Amino acid sequence: MIGMRIAGGLLVAGMTATATACSPAVDRATATVPAAPTATAASQRPSETLSPVLEQPLPNVKGKTFTSAIVDFPPNARAVAHRHGAAFVYAYVLEGTVRSQLAGKPVRTYHQGQNWVEQPGAHHLLTENTSRTKVAKLLVIFISNTGDKLKIEDPPT
Repeated sequence: MIGMRIAGGLLVAGMTATATACSPAVDRATATVPAAPTATAASQRPSETLSPVLEQPLPNVKGKTFTSAIVDFPPNARAVAHRHGAAFVYAYVLEGTVRSQLAGKPVRTYHQGQNWVEQPGAHHLLTENTSRTKVAKLLVIFISNTGDKLKIEDPPT
């Protein structure tokens, strides 16, 4: 557990240093525009905002791109159910507490310093800030096919 926190902290520190040294990323998903919630979700809860930090093709893996982003969840925010296509996803909680559920898995709650991964094709049914008063933030890393969208929301029901 301590090793995971140290590794996560080193990853965040490394990403911050890399982001400072590199030019801004071009977001292939939604730039810094909040994800479009369904009509029902829009009237009830705010949504998250994805802000790209770095996007770079992997030099040793043809056709793959590394993208890092900060995902901000205002108080009581909830993301629309979604997928990340063929991307492998790593998420690290920078601040606050996030509840998450992937299809076929139980609901899990992650606190600051904890992390999870999503396999390619995973269906993310739930992602929400558990607090009604405090923000939550994630560092999210995508290893995706170059040119693919990073987030594909489920159609409204």
